[in-house]
Amino acid sequence: MRLHNTYSGKTEEFKPIEENKVKMYVCGPTVYDNAHLGHARCYITWDILYRYLKFRGYDVTYCRNVTDVDDKILKKSENEGKTPEEVSKFWYEKFSDSMKALNVLKPDIEPFATKTLGEMISIVKDLIANGYAYESNGDVYFRVKKFNNYGYLSKQPIDQLECGARIEVGEQKEDPLDFALWKHDEKFGYNSPWGVGRPGWHIECSAMSRKHLGKTIDIHAGGADLIFPHHENEIAQSECANGCKFVNYWLHNGFVTINKEKMSKSLGNFLTIDDLLKSYDANTIRLFILTNHYRMPVEFSDEALSSAKAGVKRLMNAKRTPIDETFDITKTEDYKLFVEAMDDDLNTSKALAVLFDLANRANKDEKGAYTLLYKLANVLGFNFEKTELSEDHIREAIIAVSKALDKDFSSMDEIIEYRRLARSEKNWDIADKIRVALDSVGIILKDTKEGTTLETK
Repeated sequence: MRLHNTYSGKTEEFKPIEENKVKMYVCGPTVYDNAHLGHARCYITWDILYRYLKFRGYDVTYCRNVTDVDDKILKKSENEGKTPEEVSKFWYEKFSDSMKALNVLKPDIEPFATKTLGEMISIVKDLIANGYAYESNGDVYFRVKKFNNYGYLSKQPIDQLECGARIEVGEQKEDPLDFALWKHDEKFGYNSPWGVGRPGWHIECSAMSRKHLGKTIDIHAGGADLIFPHHENEIAQSECANGCKFVNYWLHNGFVTINKEKMSKSLGNFLTIDDLLKSYDANTIRLFILTNHYRMPVEFSDEALSSAKAGVKRLMNAKRTPIDETFDITKTEDYKLFVEAMDDDLNTSKALAVLFDLANRANKDEKGAYTLLYKLANVLGFNFEKTELSEDHIREAIIAVSKALDKDFSSMDEIIEYRRLARSEKNWDIADKIRVALDSVGIILKDTKEGTTLETK
């Protein structure tokens, strides 16, 4: 298996520290607002890596943190008259619901920053003791120029970084490049050897990673926007505190763009996952993301998502047969092609080509094709189970049909009966209007021997 290591700038053979064991850390959310499509891209990408490593037989420990102490959380708590804990708890639960809706597996470990303060303080104390950090009026800063490899991950020479470095109002640094490990904060702070304050963003991940995975880990992943300064600073403080290499493989996913600009909350050009799921199901969003290589930017458009929706329909509508658990998929050419694609730095577009070929062959009743399709698609996180319609979705469908026929309906049962009568009287116009109205909200009516059922598209 080969992965592109941002640190070396090369695609390298993956060799874990311990045979068949993988320690993997992903920078998680700062919980103060809705998760958006950019977050979906990040967490679906590393969900795929997690699933694939396990599929290949590795014993994976996946840690993804939750940043629940941060300037943005504090600002929101003040604006809304709530405590920071209330804000972070509410938005963490919303984030978790969004990940579940996208069929993203929960990590093995999900630590919260506020529960790891002791470890952060311990690392900061070690850095001060070894001359890599210093206290200044209740703040603690890291001495960037004491770490010789600073800038190596982001490929930015120190002299270029110096040109853009500034000291903000209220900061008392020895050097503009130095970054905060601990911030003085009387209002929202915690007790520390340097007075009441709170941790800097970067130290949080170093502490949580070390606590749960150890001083040196196999994989650290996240969005490309985190390369500098977040991951650069993590490397500096971790390696100076621990006296050893921090991460063997740094992996980064590309941005989601709208009109060639990165999707972000600061630019205000983001689509929330919840809003997106009103128009497209989780499989469609996943296919949209996986059609592109994870390191490349993805341009959002309704056309691209509509194309992904059609692709999902091809996979989901493949002729289904009972899953044959005795069928050894590893002996097939399809398995080899799938693994070859995924071993090549997670080439998901090639892996998807294998799935589409299997869907075509399943429709031709080829033995084992559907079993292969089902099992390999599961590695990419596709859900072949029919999702139950929510009350909101049903309500939306009733409104759509009522408008189409200019008639008030109170339930789907009433609509189904009305359609049955129309069909029995060969009133195809009414039946067709109902079909089109339901189709517009992503619902299909299917007539079976047991009666009429509703399914999501």
